[in-house]
Amino acid sequence: MKKLANWLGLFLLLIGLWQAVVSIFTLPTYLFPPPIAVFERLLQHTDLLLSHAKVTLIEIALGLICGFILGLISALLLTLSRRVSAFLMPLLVISQAVPVFAIAPLLVLWLGYGMASKIAMAVLIIYFPVTAACYDGLRNTPQSWLQLAQTLQISPQAMLFKVRLPAALPALASGLRIAVSIAPIGAVVGEWVGSSEGLGYLMLQANARMQIDLMFAALFLLLLIALCLYFFTDYWLRRSLPWVRYIH
Repeated sequence: MKKLANWLGLFLLLIGLWQAVVSIFTLPTYLFPPPIAVFERLLQHTDLLLSHAKVTLIEIALGLICGFILGLISALLLTLSRRVSAFLMPLLVISQAVPVFAIAPLLVLWLGYGMASKIAMAVLIIYFPVTAACYDGLRNTPQSWLQLAQTLQISPQAMLFKVRLPAALPALASGLRIAVSIAPIGAVVGEWVGSSEGLGYLMLQANARMQIDLMFAALFLLLLIALCLYFFTDYWLRRSLPWVRYIH
């Protein structure tokens, strides 16, 4: 309850600063609309905003699931085989070296204007953080755990799944938190490049029509979705891994 009150206070403070900037600098509404205009637009176009938000939320969720699964599998493969590691590690580096904005038009061209290209964008953005975090966790298993497992003479597969993977869960949880916070970027970038629905598409159309208050309303809703996803994931991880604080 106390944390909720703190966040509510921070929200009200930011709204107050927003209104103060508009009032002090007398900015025109087509450049920087006041909070009251944005919230009025939220109420007037609730159905429109929610329909586009639903599409963006689905894209983010599917991108997170696919990216998380691919990242976890890649980290396990990197740990199991040096040959796979030598082949897969350069691909990981390349996936981060190429700017997302540069490949977004290609993904839209190859996968179309539907959800597939936006999900692929989200997967590409979150794939590396999840893989890198889990791989680091698998490599940094406490030596005492490994020595104890060796005395029991367990197989390499059992060592990986029963010793290394549980020890890597805190690192994997950190990677998942990062992935949740950046996944909306992939979906929105894909919607900007080519789409007919979603909050990114709505923001682009509103900006072209000089409906800046509607654009801010869509941006506010996108921010709300990102925050809710992050705090829900953080809460779920804390409930699912209560023993993480005692590791190391």
